[in-house]
Amino acid sequence: MLEAVHAMYPEAPVYTSLFYPGALPAAYRDWDVRTSFLNRLPLVRRHHQWLLPFYPYAFEQFDFADYDLVLSVTSAFAHGIVTHPKTLHICYCLTPARFLWDYHTYVAREGFGRLVRCFLPLFLRNLRLWDRVAADRVDHFLAISKAVQQRVHKHYGRDAEIIYPPVNVERFQLCRQRGDYFLIISRLVPYKRVDLAVKAFSQLGLPLWIVGDGRDRRALEAMAAPNVRFLGRASDEDIERYLGECRAFVFPGEEDFGIAPLEAQAAGRPVIAYAAGGALETVVEGRTGLFFREQTPEALAEVMACFRDDDFDPQAIRKHAVRFGRKGFERRFGEFVVARCGEFSASQGST
Repeated sequence: MLEAVHAMYPEAPVYTSLFYPGALPAAYRDWDVRTSFLNRLPLVRRHHQWLLPFYPYAFEQFDFADYDLVLSVTSAFAHGIVTHPKTLHICYCLTPARFLWDYHTYVAREGFGRLVRCFLPLFLRNLRLWDRVAADRVDHFLAISKAVQQRVHKHYGRDAEIIYPPVNVERFQLCRQRGDYFLIISRLVPYKRVDLAVKAFSQLGLPLWIVGDGRDRRALEAMAAPNVRFLGRASDEDIERYLGECRAFVFPGEEDFGIAPLEAQAAGRPVIAYAAGGALETVVEGRTGLFFREQTPEALAEVMACFRDDDFDPQAIRKHAVRFGRKGFERRFGEFVVARCGEFSASQGST
């Protein structure tokens, strides 16, 4: 999303708390990236989580007095920038911070120790108050899905228009060759709920390939039967091939939007997803995929037992995914920005 917005406004500098060029695409090194004081602290690349108390100040200290328009793309902190009264601030909200507003669900699967669980809520209370006040600094909110739109209204008391994120659907093509495996592409971290799929497929004996890595990998491998393969990180070319040749893409977690399921659909492959979050807006049940409605291995296994390849038309699945392409995003986002800028200029008595 940041790449798409930057491509629309390539001369605009990018302000961020931390920037480590070696961990990001090489093209980012040509951007005008301006970092906060946090980026100069020692050991920041390995221990950025411990800087949590300082992120609000890091974004508040940026000076935007010379700008007419500021676009923030964020799931935490960046919407709290302080702008001049004559500066329009549009926030593209990926979600209100999960660790603040969905704390119990967030920590339930993070493996925090008892000491952290005792003291973290006391600390997060002040951050939650700051986050709520900071939301009032935004002139207009955009949301990436209905789920996020509802959270923005509930937690911030603000309305938000939905503009779905851009998906590079042109990258994927229909593939005539078909494998016998089901596929997951994901970071292997607790909230992704890959454990549900590992348990369900281990029980069913169906081949499941898992692309990705993360701190949950060792635990997932320990519970997996031999029919579940862990492929680690993969190149873009391999991912395109895996998606094109899989029987279906499995999406067991709840995401704010979820780009990977749409990439699978762009390759003409159906998606088997947990019926929550962004999947409800990107997967059409019975036409481009199937839903399981309880986030349990048993519910997923029950849907898998009903899955039939011939029930899905690859051409129709891809046609659905194309609606979420980058060109459509650029048109909708650009129109929104122009319209709000016009209204703001009129309210300021300028042209």
